[in-house]
Amino acid sequence: MPSEAKPCPICRKPAAPAPLRPFCSERCRQVDLGRWFTESYAVPGKPLGEEDEVE
Repeated sequence: MPSEAKPCPICRKPAAPAPLRPFCSERCRQVDLGRWFTESYAVPGKPLGEEDEVE
């Protein structure tokens, strides 16, 4: 059973081959990176306590 290529997670167009995959363009790749930098995305995890906080 062949698997279908997933679309670009930003604009939903077909993804480009490596090294841009899973994005369709450098623009969408930069949009995604910007979302990580502005903390629009977050990896779920348990909240930090006082003793766990990084200085």
